[in-house]
Amino acid sequence: MSGNNHIMMVARGVVCGKCRHRLSIPTTNSTEVKCPTCNNMNPIPNYEQFANKDRSIQKLIVKAKEKISGNDLSSSQKPDSLNKKPSPLSSSSETRPAGKRALLIGVTYKRKHKLKGTINDVKSMRELLILNFGFKEENILVLTEQETEPELIPTKKNILKSLKWLVKGCQAGDSLVFYFSGHGISQPDFEGDERDGFAENICPVDFMTEGMIVDNDINSTIVWPLKKGVTLHAIVDACHSGTVLDLEHVYNRQEKKWDDNSPLSGNARKHPDGGLAISLSACLDNQVAADTTKPQISASKPFDVYKEHFVL
Repeated sequence: MSGNNHIMMVARGVVCGKCRHRLSIPTTNSTEVKCPTCNNMNPIPNYEQFANKDRSIQKLIVKAKEKISGNDLSSSQKPDSLNKKPSPLSSSSETRPAGKRALLIGVTYKRKHKLKGTINDVKSMRELLILNFGFKEENILVLTEQETEPELIPTKKNILKSLKWLVKGCQAGDSLVFYFSGHGISQPDFEGDERDGFAENICPVDFMTEGMIVDNDINSTIVWPLKKGVTLHAIVDACHSGTVLDLEHVYNRQEKKWDDNSPLSGNARKHPDGGLAISLSACLDNQVAADTTKPQISASKPFDVYKEHFVL
């Protein structure tokens, strides 16, 4: 850039655009200053205008950092809730949930052990249930970290509470769906009822401090209460999830038959109260989900997997 009108700011002074002589800015309200060396007239910068621009740039930088770090709390950036208000959990404790209802859980673990696709998985499952299987929005309970209501965050406490909601007051004709997308972990069984010596667990968002949810607890919460005529379909997209519902029969794909998975301890109960539970898991108990594309099927009682159609 060149020309008689070109100037440079130097520590709240100006440099002549013609001879490069440094000039002092007069204290008057003048808009120009004359160079004593070459007599060139130089415009005086509006420093307040530059300061305002600088502040605006700083605000943009701060805003960008907030978005990158996930701390942007502006209402326009908050994702829409996947629960219809009021949420199913907010209903009166005396009211029996609808006969066709679902619990969908997606955990991203934002701070550590982060997963990227779990919330999209939940959105897709929710859409599938509504559009293809006739579930109503108000009868689908969704837990994700994107929800703003504290009771809809997938903590251990909230997940256990929601599992109880899913089977509450179930009766003949009810169709229940449990979906979980997140981390799964296998650990040694200390109760002596697992045939392979390991218990399967799902990880809530706060599992590092509150612990995991063990397969025995999942079984006693959503399998035991299933009365005759009630069907539960569970879809668990997690590692080591083959028998995470602890159902008594596991399908053997290679031999095309059902294997016995009943507890070794005769005192341990794993069966429902006359109802049917079917579980589709992402992998076997000793696998991670990324290593296979073949789900593990387990059930409370055997059925013909090649003829039976899943009706939700």
